[in-house]
Amino acid sequence: MTSARNSSREAIREAASALFPVRGYTGTSVRDIAAQAGVDPALVIRHFGSKEELFLEIMRFDPEAQPLLDGPIGELGEHFIDYVLTAGEQVRSVFLALIRASDSGGVAPRLREMHEMAFVAPLRSRLVGPDAEVRSRLAAALVGGLLYSLWVVGDEELLAAERPELVRRYGALLQTLITPPAR
Repeated sequence: MTSARNSSREAIREAASALFPVRGYTGTSVRDIAAQAGVDPALVIRHFGSKEELFLEIMRFDPEAQPLLDGPIGELGEHFIDYVLTAGEQVRSVFLALIRASDSGGVAPRLREMHEMAFVAPLRSRLVGPDAEVRSRLAAALVGGLLYSLWVVGDEELLAAERPELVRRYGALLQTLITPPAR
């Protein structure tokens, strides 16, 4: 019984992982997920509680790929921008799905929580100085602006720019927030 339950749960996760990034939160119904998983729609709710909970479980960045705690702090700006630009379709699809669902009442608070846990808190833990809190939040905003320009707006100039140049320039901007020059 446990293996049948786990296999239906995994089938639902796989179906949701395929549908949410393509159709978005509002464009994907519980019935769509259940049909693709080959299960009754009631099983989706039984396993995950709600479509919203399933969405939030599926639309997470891989915690194993968290680059903020890696490497020397003095190279973190370029390191992180390089990671973001080379992370691939999984990071892009999660970012876009979360942006598109951010107007959903229950998703918005969880999105803020994920933002805090995945980016702001790990970065803040590495920063020193009385303004570490605001610098970590500015850094998150800076990276979010790049992702928005690339993946939401589709800025053709940025998309056509050489990746090493973007990493160098944008990484330098991010680095000034991570390790600001001495006053």
